[in-house]
Amino acid sequence: MQTLLKIAALSILLLTTVNTWAGIVVIVNKENAVTELSKREIIDLYMGRNLYFPDGKLALRLDHPPTSEEREQFYQSLVKKTVAQVNAYWAKLLFTGRATPPMLMGNSNQVLDTIRNNRNAIGYIDEADLDQSVKVVGRVD
Repeated sequence: MQTLLKIAALSILLLTTVNTWAGIVVIVNKENAVTELSKREIIDLYMGRNLYFPDGKLALRLDHPPTSEEREQFYQSLVKKTVAQVNAYWAKLLFTGRATPPMLMGNSNQVLDTIRNNRNAIGYIDEADLDQSVKVVGRVD
């Protein structure tokens, strides 16, 4: 009987973990010329190494608040860094004047709204929040 309870508890834990860590998708405006970005291109955009889409247009990079699960999952999956490490990275770049971090949004709805209204915006959201008003150009799992 105890073994059965342990198996049931473990199954519930695994199911909730899968829901919590749904995939993160990188999105752009439907009219953006970009159809796909490699992981390297996404890293370069979000770590300030490149500020432009492959077609040469300046990318308006959007980010989630420092305390959001999406941000933690995005940077952990993308560059294997915690939010604190990413914040320290940006603090150093800002201090030297070499780059500026992505624009902070309040939540996924703000990311979606900004991308819908700006052809050159790029952001990331939990796949569960995805709708047909934007285009997926990458996946960070």
